[in-house]
Amino acid sequence: MHSSAVFLIEFGCLILGLGLLGRLAGRFGFSPIPLYLLAGLAFGEGGLLPLVASEDFVAIGAEIGVILLLLMLGLEYTAADLVSNLRTHYPAGIVDAALNALPGAVLALLLGWGPVAAVVLAGVTWVSSSGVIARVLGELGRLGNRETPAILSILVLEDLSMAVYLPIVTALLAGVGLAAGAVTPAIALGVATLVLVLAVRYGRHVSRFVSSDDPEKLLLVVLGVTLVVAGLAQRLQVSAAVGAFLVGIALSGEVAEGASSLLAPLRDLFAAVFFVFFGLHTDPAGIPPVLVPALALAAVTTATKIATGYWAARRAGIGPKGRWRAGGTLVARGEFSIVIAGLAVTSGIEPALGPLATAYVLILVLLGPLTARCTEPVATGLTGRLRRRRTTSGALSAPAPPGAHETIDDQDIVGRT
Repeated sequence: MHSSAVFLIEFGCLILGLGLLGRLAGRFGFSPIPLYLLAGLAFGEGGLLPLVASEDFVAIGAEIGVILLLLMLGLEYTAADLVSNLRTHYPAGIVDAALNALPGAVLALLLGWGPVAAVVLAGVTWVSSSGVIARVLGELGRLGNRETPAILSILVLEDLSMAVYLPIVTALLAGVGLAAGAVTPAIALGVATLVLVLAVRYGRHVSRFVSSDDPEKLLLVVLGVTLVVAGLAQRLQVSAAVGAFLVGIALSGEVAEGASSLLAPLRDLFAAVFFVFFGLHTDPAGIPPVLVPALALAAVTTATKIATGYWAARRAGIGPKGRWRAGGTLVARGEFSIVIAGLAVTSGIEPALGPLATAYVLILVLLGPLTARCTEPVATGLTGRLRRRRTTSGALSAPAPPGAHETIDDQDIVGRT
């Protein structure tokens, strides 16, 4: 009875603290993720007040949090939209992976962490935070901007890539052989392809089977199916998160909308627990030694993400201002980076990887909303100054006709459908 009381008090204080931190973040208009990570650092090993009675429950809640994050992400997209994005925007996905995964891999190798840690850190630096970016787009009123489809296409391609990447990382961290390691991603890719085909052709029937007019029954059926599929996926050595993501893709229409509204509070609760859990397994004393590499990595990958968004928007025919806005919006990292780093931390592959990933995400989850707001005006101001300097230095070309620059700027600023 005593241990039960301690558990309730300890876990209740944790949830209450997270609620207050979330309210604080909302008041100042930034993502609560860094505050949740800091809370985990405070309650973990080497922190101010380590958890004792509720640590096991937090671990289970964290796993459910990852599953719900990926399920809700899958519910945002239909299978037809995913197939269309793959066909149309795959070059942007390739550029995104090349520019943003490479810095993480190179840093891990330079630090002497080995090839497996290099693959893990590449994933941490590669994937942007869909949750933070979606929130920023809404707050800035850019959901209807012309560059927004280019941003969303990159996020979708990153999400789909995780269906293949996560099983590969899981196999590498498990230390399986090359032949066995090749089987796991092959199974994941085959299952993902099968689910997409079934969702495109029979998605209505699946949604009809799950559908219910009673919100309670809909919630129980969707959550139950998701947990079962996630468990089976993990049993087959495929990431449970990938299984949840595929369940979300298979559901569509009113079922997906209803499930999203019902599951959103659960996702927010368990996602907060997940970020705390990651912080629990990160020793705060390990962050200062890796702070300089984390800052350097953040600086490099901020530039590469801006370049990625700029290139993707330019390919989509967006004007210069929209290109800069797209690049600045993609900078934030968050949930997926922590999921990937969490796999490495629990496997014990490299003790310093967890603190580095924590510091890296903390930096970029705070910097991301700022770059979304400031990249376009700063870049426009700098290019305007360069243009004026070239004009005043006596360029040989004839002066531009009156109003030429204003016409281009007007086309770039509005950019709404």
